[in-house]
Amino acid sequence: MEVIDLHCDVLYKIWESKGTLRFKDSPELDTNKERMLKGQVKVQCFAIFIPPELKSEEQFQAALDQIDYFYSHVLENNPDIVHIRNWEDITYLKTDEIGAILTLEGVDCIGNDLHKLSILFHLGVRSVGLTWNFANLAADGVWEPRGAGLTSFGKEIVKFNNKHKVFTDVSHLSEKGFWDVMEIADFPIASHSNSKTICNHPRNLSDEQAKTLFQKDGLIHVVYHPPFVTHNETAYISDLIRHIDHFCYLGGVRQIGFGSDFDGIETHIVDLENASKHQNLINELLKYYSDDQVRGFAGENFLRHLPM
Repeated sequence: MEVIDLHCDVLYKIWESKGTLRFKDSPELDTNKERMLKGQVKVQCFAIFIPPELKSEEQFQAALDQIDYFYSHVLENNPDIVHIRNWEDITYLKTDEIGAILTLEGVDCIGNDLHKLSILFHLGVRSVGLTWNFANLAADGVWEPRGAGLTSFGKEIVKFNNKHKVFTDVSHLSEKGFWDVMEIADFPIASHSNSKTICNHPRNLSDEQAKTLFQKDGLIHVVYHPPFVTHNETAYISDLIRHIDHFCYLGGVRQIGFGSDFDGIETHIVDLENASKHQNLINELLKYYSDDQVRGFAGENFLRHLPM
């Protein structure tokens, strides 16, 4: 069953290696081309992530460098991987093609310059998370003790996203920031978040947040990072399915998807260690859900909610 994965950090890993890792088959990459093919990944989102310790004056260049690696390592010499620039491009993918989408994980790299966000949009970014875990000029992240919401600049970013049919991603955002986004975003999404009721972690979403996202016709894509899945030492696929079950209970059966966070995590769910293992999750879900429901989780829910 074909999979759409809304979050991986391959570009950051390639950037960190100064381009030495091979997207085709480097075993250091959880999401390389060989593993994507084995896992039947049909569309993959590639995040631009800038480490917080990088000097502010170097961050935008780092974002551009990661986009350059997207072109040189992911797209170049891989004619079967298609850059999704317009949402309708996904509907034209051929049977043997994989769609690739650029996303931005935190707007730290643009400082207070909306023009830089416009540049990233023209280069292909189609989903924007306002923060990583800390504060920036747009909003507070989940680890900022202040817990503030969106700044005026942050609200301008959401309006930019609305105008250009770009997702506004609430994963990593402070709770106050989440509610601010809910008030003004046309296309809200949680690209890689789980249920706080099942696993009480700051990066997860409360029932109230999840229900509001569903009411706003938004999406929640569950993340494979063990600390967000269970408080136990080892995480299993059954633990991840508990989050899907709970989101379904809250009314989101047609608004749930996958956001693995591969290459951004150091530990893995048993039998879900890299992109080649997506079908293990699919096969386990088919024991409890109908074929149509599982196809929805795998990718069709996302396709039904594109900002067309």
